[in-house]
Amino acid sequence: MLGQEVTETTEKYPLFPSCPNKGQGKSQSTQRVLHQLQRLSRFLLVVYAFLCIGMMALEGYLVYPIPNSTPTSSSNPTIEDIHIVTEDGIKLHGLYFSHPNPQYRILYCHGNGEDVSHNRNFVAKLRDSLQASILLFDYRGYGKSEGAPFEAGLIQDGLAAQTWLAKRTNCLPHDIVLWGRSLGGGIAVAIAQQQGARALILQNTFHDMTEVAASKFPWLPVRWIMRNRFPSIERIQQYQGPLLQCHGTADQVIPYPMGQKLFKAAPSQKKMFLKIVHGGHNDPAPAAFLEALPEFLKTLPERSGDH
Repeated sequence: MLGQEVTETTEKYPLFPSCPNKGQGKSQSTQRVLHQLQRLSRFLLVVYAFLCIGMMALEGYLVYPIPNSTPTSSSNPTIEDIHIVTEDGIKLHGLYFSHPNPQYRILYCHGNGEDVSHNRNFVAKLRDSLQASILLFDYRGYGKSEGAPFEAGLIQDGLAAQTWLAKRTNCLPHDIVLWGRSLGGGIAVAIAQQQGARALILQNTFHDMTEVAASKFPWLPVRWIMRNRFPSIERIQQYQGPLLQCHGTADQVIPYPMGQKLFKAAPSQKKMFLKIVHGGHNDPAPAAFLEALPEFLKTLPERSGDH
């Protein structure tokens, strides 16, 4: 009886009660922390995925910040409102600056935040100073042009504009001087790659659009998801003609080294690079560039039809 009572007492009140396992407590605490970290990681991944999706959805607005202003028709009799129909049926608007005795035919490709109205006065002065007939046109979605912008479409627009100018001035497409500023440089390089050019003039342009975007959004995988890529550094390797390029060292939109990379990749035996010290992206065309321009053009080989 006594043994039985002791046994019962031991079961209810053990002589050596078990102590909490310190290792087990730490393990449970670690598991809770890991669980919280996993939840946080999943949340951050969802947020990051939404940012990537948002970037893809907004890409068109970021690459092509079309001005709100609508260009008015020209009242100047020496500036002609013209329309060009592209291969895919898009109707483009442009301004043609004719010269009675042109020494050069120039196709001007403007930047992504501009339309023909922003460049009209500058191009009119170029026509007179260079003795050139110049076509200034708006890409699809810009100004009075139809459609919506995207890389392949803009290149198609440029090819159609070059062909139009060649027919209008009675020359071949590769007799046209291509001038591109900023985004327009990417278009001009693509035109030169496909249809050739008498010369290529580039202002503050990039070697690769995805690299520009990556420099602005280093925390997003833009090199993987970007659709408008403009790989000018690859395309310019198929252009052998004369090249004049300038870039400002204070360019905050397209950093100066990007312009240098494009120039170094060009295989042309006749090329010139002008370093514009303290020059910004949207500064007016620098004096050094405008002074070098006529001298550069004078050294160009004769047109096909001049032989």
